[in-house]
Amino acid sequence: MSILVTRPHPDNEATAGNLRARGHVVLLAPVLKFEPVAFHDDSEAGYGAVIVTSANAIRAIAPQLRELGLLELPLFAVGEHTASAARDAGFGEVIVAGGDAASLREKIIRSARDKVLKKKSTLLYLAGADLSRDLGGELGAEGFDVVTQTTYRMAPVKHLPREVCEGFAAHGVEAVLHYSRRSARAFLDAARVEGVEISALAIPQCCLSETVAGVLRDAGASQVLVAATPDENALFDTLERALRTRLA
Repeated sequence: MSILVTRPHPDNEATAGNLRARGHVVLLAPVLKFEPVAFHDDSEAGYGAVIVTSANAIRAIAPQLRELGLLELPLFAVGEHTASAARDAGFGEVIVAGGDAASLREKIIRSARDKVLKKKSTLLYLAGADLSRDLGGELGAEGFDVVTQTTYRMAPVKHLPREVCEGFAAHGVEAVLHYSRRSARAFLDAARVEGVEISALAIPQCCLSETVAGVLRDAGASQVLVAATPDENALFDTLERALRTRLA
């Protein structure tokens, strides 16, 4: 029996390695494809900090970070995974939030209140093309000046890998891991195209957040579990709980 990981490449490889270390057989079906967007910064504002809600935003402009002078700035990362990518890219000062946009917003507001961040400084938000919430607008309402720059997009993949379809047909997939609303929707669309939607929704769907879980519930999944906190270790704990329940 296999665990299906729908996370995009290259993060799916790290997830697969962690799952295999826990004794699981893994199938990979990256349902979103990373595509960098050309970065042109026409703003003449001097930035006070960088905001990032995905490691992909950093990967997309990694070769330009030094010439743009961004590595010298403090960076606010949504969670530890994104923070790790920022450190690897060369950022020296990385402030880590609790794993979602709401905690990131509060971290930035608190940093200004504690005078760690100057509230009048302009913040550069390196973002994806499809945003689940208007973080820049929310911070703007709190008095911050935010410049949002799209650095990447995640394009849905229309088909699942053959081995994944065969796994569903043979009832060889034990659970599915979901990391975002967009990837959950893309997974459902691809499963529908391949004719395996019923089999796919009949097994546990383990989700990083309640927002992600809503997509699966709306599609008719009956076994939807949500991680206690929006991080991968908590998601793995949720997976183990789902598997124990199936065996009980």
